[in-house]
Amino acid sequence: MSKVLIIDVGTQSARGIIFDEKGNLLVKEQIKYKPYISKENGFMEQTAQMFWDVICQITQKLSAEHDSLMQDVIAMSVDTFRDTAVLLDENKNVLRDLILWSDQRTADTSEPLPKKNAMLFKLVKMTRTVNAIRGKVKTRWIMQHEPELWSKVNKVVHISAYINYLLTGNLIDSYASTIGHFPFDHKNKRYLSEKDLIFPVYELDLKYMIPVCAPGDVIGTVTEECAKQTGLPVGLKVIASGSDKGCETVGVGCVNSNVASVSFGTTSTVQFSTKKYFEPEPFMPAYPAVLKDYYNPEVQIFRGYWMISWFKQNFARHLEKRAEEMGTSVEEIMNSEIESIPPGSDGLILQPFWQAGLTSPEARGAIIGFSDYHTRAHVYRAIIEGIDFALREGLERMEKRGKQKIDFIAVSGGGSQSDLICQIAANIFNKPIKRVQTYETSALGAAIVTFTACGVYGDEQDAIKNMVRYVDTFIPEPTAVVTYDHIYHNIYLKLYDKLESFYKYLEKE
Repeated sequence: MSKVLIIDVGTQSARGIIFDEKGNLLVKEQIKYKPYISKENGFMEQTAQMFWDVICQITQKLSAEHDSLMQDVIAMSVDTFRDTAVLLDENKNVLRDLILWSDQRTADTSEPLPKKNAMLFKLVKMTRTVNAIRGKVKTRWIMQHEPELWSKVNKVVHISAYINYLLTGNLIDSYASTIGHFPFDHKNKRYLSEKDLIFPVYELDLKYMIPVCAPGDVIGTVTEECAKQTGLPVGLKVIASGSDKGCETVGVGCVNSNVASVSFGTTSTVQFSTKKYFEPEPFMPAYPAVLKDYYNPEVQIFRGYWMISWFKQNFARHLEKRAEEMGTSVEEIMNSEIESIPPGSDGLILQPFWQAGLTSPEARGAIIGFSDYHTRAHVYRAIIEGIDFALREGLERMEKRGKQKIDFIAVSGGGSQSDLICQIAANIFNKPIKRVQTYETSALGAAIVTFTACGVYGDEQDAIKNMVRYVDTFIPEPTAVVTYDHIYHNIYLKLYDKLESFYKYLEKE
């Protein structure tokens, strides 16, 4: 039976995984790393070399310890996190550390846009949103603060393209990976024209861009130089797939119009697959899917389940020793603590905007309803519930805009490993939650694309039928549903409007 190798590069770790054509995970090598290096508060960077070194360690170990499996590998693919640019000089050398997607710095946007563009944005009441997007363009920040370095830039690429280049010597990327603050036309799967309305928002000349290809295309083959560093066989085909979130959506079987994909990851998202292009929010594109001819409208909670790491780091460090003694994780201990807390966290309601979205750039996180009987565990449960409330709001908005009715939700990401977290989600969404046979859904999605590209399956839908299996289903509990519906409609949905003026005041401070 043929096999494929997937390199899955995440925010906090990288994994090398071998799948067979039935979607079985045969072996996994994972290396965790420090998520970022910080020069000052809010700055989050990492070296490109670190990611490549980790990938080399993983593939060397796979080649050394699982040689028989590696001999059956017919192709490989790479999926990575999004919105992280690599700056290359004319010799394709990296010029500086990568500014990660989670970085908080913003560029100066005081220089006005062309009058026509500014007038049209003002007409549709999107000036604040457009300025928020402009501020998040990290290449603009580099132009402003590091002009000498910027003068040496020849190409600006995503981390996925850079890794594919090191593997094959070809600087090309999948259009399903080209997700970030680049001048890219997601609807038409090409770069924006200089005449497009939003082109000036990015202030990034097209000369810096590289060619894009479709998911399933052959990017190239492993070079001799790469083979020396990685232990991979020379000539192994490297197949284009897509971003981690896009691959997750395929990996949980989200292809039919009645299913949504929810990721309980560092960034929490809700997506679904549709052949009809529409913006889930104004000026927020639907991304090209890993499935050809499909799009993935998406709503993001930027900090998502990162908030669990934040909470653990700041309020649960004392549990680390206990977790080590018990042979478990801090998260599992905290999950056990909230089992007895009723839905609604005894009146504690959280708005999870620890990092604001583009359509509400002034938003901040908030918790209301504190009383003297609330504990650390109540806050932890309120975080989980708050993320789900925000994702439900995003899903309902997308259902309305896309005229698409979702019957059940397939979940992925770290939080999905917990039965309790899945049950809370089922109760808040009031929809069945389904979990597939592996936690490694991003890699599984990339494997589906890779096997299809190699002709093992006729198309991705056929591959999904053979490689994705729902093994757990969490059914909404009627009593909890009533409680959560009351909180959602009567408190959560009204909370932002009540706090918006305070957020705007704080933004000026």
